[in-house]
Amino acid sequence: MDKLIITGGARLDGEIRISGAKNAALPILAATLLCDGPVAVSNLPHLHDITTMIELFGRMGIEPVIDEKLAIEIDPRTIKTLIAPYELVKTMRASILVLGPMVARFGEAEVALPGGCAIGSRPVDLHIHGLQAMGVVINVVGGYIKAKAPKGRLRSANFFFDTVSVTGTENIMMAAALASGRSILQNTAREPEVVDLANFLIAMGAHIQGAGTDTITIDGVKCLHSASYKVMPDRIETGTYLVATAVTGGHIKIKNTDPTILEAVLEKLREAGAEIVTSKDKIELSMHGKRPKSVNVRTAPYPAFPTDMQAQFISLNAIAQGTGTVIETIFENRFMHVHELHRMGARIQVEGNTAIVTGINKLKGAPVMATDLRASASLVISALCADGDTLIDRIYHIDRGYECIEEKLQMLGAKIRRIPG
Repeated sequence: MDKLIITGGARLDGEIRISGAKNAALPILAATLLCDGPVAVSNLPHLHDITTMIELFGRMGIEPVIDEKLAIEIDPRTIKTLIAPYELVKTMRASILVLGPMVARFGEAEVALPGGCAIGSRPVDLHIHGLQAMGVVINVVGGYIKAKAPKGRLRSANFFFDTVSVTGTENIMMAAALASGRSILQNTAREPEVVDLANFLIAMGAHIQGAGTDTITIDGVKCLHSASYKVMPDRIETGTYLVATAVTGGHIKIKNTDPTILEAVLEKLREAGAEIVTSKDKIELSMHGKRPKSVNVRTAPYPAFPTDMQAQFISLNAIAQGTGTVIETIFENRFMHVHELHRMGARIQVEGNTAIVTGINKLKGAPVMATDLRASASLVISALCADGDTLIDRIYHIDRGYECIEEKLQMLGAKIRRIPG
């Protein structure tokens, strides 16, 4: 099992390019199953979850064509089996996203209940209830969701999400694209990745309005046609490198990003003392060697502060001037990285869903263990500004969400290397 060794103390300085967004790429790949012809998708990040989804397609009889830049062409007409097996699905929660497209396009699907990061309850009930509202008959048997469409096509539905769900919104929106009549989805997720998926569906001929608001209207069509599409940049990867630069007092220019979808994060970085300049697809951050100031953060659905940046800001507060509180409202088990940060000397007190962080001048390098994707990012950030060496174990978590993280950090001057386990 690979590990990262990071020697702290180097001030990050330089320029990097942001990869495509994993959380947009996965639903977009799933949506290719809806098409009546070949579809080309570019700007895919080179990540384990992406290769798992591509492998899943291969198991189903689809033979994707991939070039050296990981642009992919998928022709779903070659599909041979409508089963998403447990041995693949168990590693990736996003695999549930093939359920809606498969049952809408091919009339049936058998998808194993998904796995993924252990950061709290993320039930699939909303996906099931939304599809049932469209006439799908669903049975959960032996750990598999077995779905069968009504005769003809899925029927339109008016569906209210009891809780805001990104993947739930995406799955039902994809299914509704091929349903008969008008579907209205309420209390939908507003995340940019949902909008990117809607734009991809529209590029294939879907009729969708309201993506990015809490009500999405879909007028179903009989078929979707071939299209080419470029995945949006990853806002969480962008935010992570900005925080990493801020804790080291450094300077960074980030290309191929979108500052308009990071406003909550950029505002908190400005509060922390960062000087930030943005343009259409670039962000430049400068700390001028200063130590950050503590900030208070409360996570909430987009456009508020993202839960996927919570761990990184705990690391920022750990070495900042003053005391900051971080309140997590999305997932109930997302402070697992705090125990590892304590090993590095961080002063963090957890009370329910609130972490109270009192900044200290310097963390100390220590052996630590990643527990989930964003927690692993927080450990990397803390290691970059710690005294001495930090050994981070179980970094397969970070490889699920960050493309070439050690190479990009090395470009910025970090002392980081990967060692095989």
